[in-house]
Amino acid sequence: MSESDPKQRLKELEARIAAAKGVEKDKPHQEEHYSQAQHAWRMVIELVSGLGIGFGVGYGLDALLGTRPWLMVLFALLGFAAGINVMIRTAKELQGQKLAEMAGEDERDRHGDGS
Repeated sequence: MSESDPKQRLKELEARIAAAKGVEKDKPHQEEHYSQAQHAWRMVIELVSGLGIGFGVGYGLDALLGTRPWLMVLFALLGFAAGINVMIRTAKELQGQKLAEMAGEDERDRHGDGS
């Protein structure tokens, strides 16, 4: 009877640990909502900053060279293209992170079902 008591306690402990891990899964889901909003703002800021920097450089060169507004328009378009490029790179990075998370969850599910 003394041998079954430690085994029973171990099973109860494992059940409590599993229950605690289940509770923790809800919290990151809530934090994920905020992180998605942060990623969206990051991408918007990247686009606007590229456009603003291009506009500023073009305006400065136009003022120095007296070619208004041609360089301003050209550099604003180049800044916009650079902002789009950075946004696409960020989206690919986030997609890679999400795929890695999903692969990790699949791996955990496979090991969890087999045990």
